[in-house]
Amino acid sequence: MRRVKPTPEMEEEAEEVRQEVEGDGGAEWSPDAGAGGEEGAEEEEKEVGFDELGLDEQLKRALRKKGIAKATPIQQEAIPLILEGKDVVAKAKTGSGKTFAYLLPLLHDLLKLSSEGRICKPAPNAFILVPTRELCQQVYNEASSLLEFCTSKLKVVQVTASMSDKDITVALSGPPNILVSTPACVATCISKGIMRGSSIKESLSMMILDEADLLLSYRCEDDLKALIPHIPRSCQSILMSATSSSDVDKLTKLLLHNPFVLTLTEVGRAKDDVIPKNVQQFWISCDAKDKMLHILALLKFELIQKKVLIFVNSIDAAFRLRLFLEKFGIRSAVLNAELPQNSRLHIIEAFNARLFDYLIATDDAKTKAEKQTDKENKKEARVSRKHWQQTLDAEFGVVRGIDFKNVFTVVNFDMPPDPAGYVHRIGRAGRANKTGASVSLVSEEESSIFEDIEHMFQEVENKDTECISPFPLLTKDAVNSLRYRAQDVARSVTTRDIQEARRQDIKNEILNSEKLKSHFEENPRDLDLLKHDKLLSNKEIPAHLRDVPDYLIDPKTKEASNVVKLSRAAMGIDKPQRRKRQIFKGGSGKSRDPLRTFSAEGKSRRRGRKDREGEQDRRKKSKKAES
Repeated sequence: MRRVKPTPEMEEEAEEVRQEVEGDGGAEWSPDAGAGGEEGAEEEEKEVGFDELGLDEQLKRALRKKGIAKATPIQQEAIPLILEGKDVVAKAKTGSGKTFAYLLPLLHDLLKLSSEGRICKPAPNAFILVPTRELCQQVYNEASSLLEFCTSKLKVVQVTASMSDKDITVALSGPPNILVSTPACVATCISKGIMRGSSIKESLSMMILDEADLLLSYRCEDDLKALIPHIPRSCQSILMSATSSSDVDKLTKLLLHNPFVLTLTEVGRAKDDVIPKNVQQFWISCDAKDKMLHILALLKFELIQKKVLIFVNSIDAAFRLRLFLEKFGIRSAVLNAELPQNSRLHIIEAFNARLFDYLIATDDAKTKAEKQTDKENKKEARVSRKHWQQTLDAEFGVVRGIDFKNVFTVVNFDMPPDPAGYVHRIGRAGRANKTGASVSLVSEEESSIFEDIEHMFQEVENKDTECISPFPLLTKDAVNSLRYRAQDVARSVTTRDIQEARRQDIKNEILNSEKLKSHFEENPRDLDLLKHDKLLSNKEIPAHLRDVPDYLIDPKTKEASNVVKLSRAAMGIDKPQRRKRQIFKGGSGKSRDPLRTFSAEGKSRRRGRKDREGEQDRRKKSKKAES
């Protein structure tokens, strides 16, 4: 094709268009843009593929199989430094690729040692220490997914406090190349002699602390100090964190030797590492007693996009909200520290698969000290058999470490205790460079923490204007139209109902977690029957509460709801997964539970028996006719 040389008029016109685009706020359309179009072009030039980072061919093949082509900023900076053997402290926002930033160089080194036959095996070669069991499971899954495509066989295991000593001993036999666990569990293994300190000193070549800023808040300091004498001086240490804090500095001095610190400018755009730019932030001012009314209006009028993750600060508040929403036909599930580990993981998987759209999560970070005090008091107190009480999982954490997929909206029903908690909460939406939104319900009692959050954002962005906007779609008329219904229903949800709902939920989940575990391993399609959003209340839901009459909906709210629905339809996410449940329904429309309809005789034998009985009836009738 012959190139046409541009005329001066063409060049002048092109220059005018370029200036118009750059000068007219052209970067605002992109949620990830930090400034003007030139900066976006510069960032495109900085994109680096994994082929350029010097990784093992097996890992590059695994990444291609997983459909991952480009490295994120934290991966571009951290991987070369870790491959050079340096101690590294890196800060990166949630969803930025921190896990692969340390997993890839770790696996590269182990694959290289394995090919050369130089792996020392009295104990694991690498420790990955995380604050919660949920993050432990996530890191284990990511490492296993990479090793699945590698020809060289490396062994990775996860060990948690819920496992028995026998199970831990079996898991560590071999031993594995990589151990994913919590500091408390590793310290327990050493104190019980399941792992020997001398073996760790001989084998350990790398130790990684993920979500380092949370480890000390989960009271892991003593466990880490108990581990230090067994760590060899030659061991490479990596700290990954989402925030800068005194806890990170304390761990750095405790465990690392002359570390290379990746500052914000080295990791990427400073603002994006503090504030998720692809998450639109809104707030609603309301009385504490009216919070249920406002969230009902948001969900019932469909003014926010699904899927929705709702944060509350206590388990009772979570179940009160769930029971309240049930009365209006809105199904939801609760994720909290009372549930068994298997149930928590399955709830997350079901939510990620869009089997339900609303998940209420407890974030009780501010009560960690109180829970420790309660735990100490329980040792001296006699537990009454009459009153049921569930022990909370001290290693549970939902704000950090859980990979929620395709969450569009985060709702702060209760405000977090500090600005850092707010940043971590809204970081659950807009992951992997997708867009999202957050809506915070702020009462007068929570105004001080909201002002602290707003002030922090203003300092980061160097501006005096509001960084969190008032929610524009919900009018006072729309809220007042539901007020009397909401108040009546809220009064009907009593403390006794909440306690009974908690007991019922625990009983259901323990049954799902333990007794049916083997069945669902053999019949994975039956997992859909474990509906975590099924009704908790035994009372019949009034039919008139399910739908809002048109005369109660003001025109502005109706228009806003239609816009949200059209936007949802345009994104192609209009409940595609829910239709799969129809496979469990028969012709009569009644639910067919395979566990209830199970028979040892089998279908063929039942049919044969029916045929024989039918033949006997026909013979009797024919004999009567002949006589």
